[in-house]
Amino acid sequence: MTQFAPGVLSVVSASPAAPVEPGWGARAYAFVAKTLMIVELEVWKLRRDPTELATRAIQPMLWLLLFGEVFSHIRAIPTGNRPYLDFMAPGILAQSVLFVAIFYGIAVIWERDLGVVHKLMVTPTPRSALVLGKALSAGVRGLSQAVIIYLLALVLGVSINWNPIAIAGVLLFVLVGAALFSTFSLIIATIVKTRERFMGIGQVLTMPLFFASNAIYPISIMPTWLQDIARVNPLSYEVDGIRTLMLSGGSSSFGLGLDFGLLLVITAVLVALAGRLYSHLVT
Repeated sequence: MTQFAPGVLSVVSASPAAPVEPGWGARAYAFVAKTLMIVELEVWKLRRDPTELATRAIQPMLWLLLFGEVFSHIRAIPTGNRPYLDFMAPGILAQSVLFVAIFYGIAVIWERDLGVVHKLMVTPTPRSALVLGKALSAGVRGLSQAVIIYLLALVLGVSINWNPIAIAGVLLFVLVGAALFSTFSLIIATIVKTRERFMGIGQVLTMPLFFASNAIYPISIMPTWLQDIARVNPLSYEVDGIRTLMLSGGSSSFGLGLDFGLLLVITAVLVALAGRLYSHLVT
């Protein structure tokens, strides 16, 4: 211990302690919390205006009731021993999810024009958390489409696999598929930056993605060049996974592990890319 003479005033200066960096567990918890906060905001907006769910139900109803019923009677598309309506129902579910997710970027452009994105950008929330929150909220909207398709399929007599694990698997494929295509949509939004350009590109992309997949006809009846495109189309793997789990006696063409793993990897890559590009919305 240091001794000081009586009457001598000693001033001891201590350097401030360096801030303690949070551990990876705390950072992961904060990332998840901020992501879920974005999801909660999006779900709150959906609860404020649930009419979107009703309007989104019209398109799959038309596809199943008109296109599906007609082609079931004329038997123009070979689907083996499975009725065409059974074959088509999972494809229409994937299509509905695609159509919900692919135009998600226009909502982000709208939020930028209202100044919402600028406010989010000045918060300490990681950009990837903002993107992932948007992606998961698109998945929540996709889950509503799954409920609609299941109800329609039940009314139309589609052979559904009601095993709870299979249904949970379908919902998981819907969630990841919606996250994938909504993140892809967000990347397009960061590049084009205007609603008019985005709408044009969205319209151009949705039809090729849908028709160059196994949603409404098997890949085996496609011409060779279209088969090659279908095999690199993420929608084909989403449809394959949903069809395998949704239908009684369903079997996968690619393997459920490959279906889900490929969708998950592509989604992770797109989220990372969109996180880097997110700030371009306001520049």
